[in-house]
Amino acid sequence: MNFFVRTRKRFSKFLKFFFRKRSSRIGIYGPPNAGKTTLANRIVRDWTGDAVGPVSEIPHETRRARRKEDITITGANGSSITIDIVDTPGVTTKIDYKEFLEYGLEKEEAIKRAREATEGVAEAMHWLREDIDGVIYMLDSTLDPFLQVNIMMIGIIESRNLPVIIVANKIDLPDAAPTRIKSAFPQHPVISISSLDGSNIEQLYEKMTDYFG
Repeated sequence: MNFFVRTRKRFSKFLKFFFRKRSSRIGIYGPPNAGKTTLANRIVRDWTGDAVGPVSEIPHETRRARRKEDITITGANGSSITIDIVDTPGVTTKIDYKEFLEYGLEKEEAIKRAREATEGVAEAMHWLREDIDGVIYMLDSTLDPFLQVNIMMIGIIESRNLPVIIVANKIDLPDAAPTRIKSAFPQHPVISISSLDGSNIEQLYEKMTDYFG
């Protein structure tokens, strides 16, 4: 193979790499302790065998957005998508260090966590304004949906016209009532799952390939 042929092939590979389609960035958003990281871990583990990060009963365990790239999800109908999953901190209007004290943390550590969580919320909103292509909005089906919704987040999602799948999580719990979430969001698809035990997760994957593809 002569020099010009080799050069042309290398240049062609460079162009394909440079102009390749970026994977859609799908952000998992919602209030603290809705199960966002548990779902992110399940998605990543199911399709790559890896994980995103640790989970905890303490609110705001995730205090920085974490991304796993190039995850290919295939639905039951055979269609597939390749996405980046972005696990975001729980978005809430107020973070008080005192709530961490209730879980046995020392005051200094509680204050540090509250500061980091506040910074994480700002980062999550920045991602939503600039870099997210679709949203999985996760809510706890054992709680009132209207007490979990962040109006600012909804405003950003609607202003950017982002595709949204509402996930009613924790249906494995006896007091789960996912129908309340379905009634609250008739304009969006609502999938009821347990990110902990995987109930209905295949239905979510199917909807993701349809909605984010």
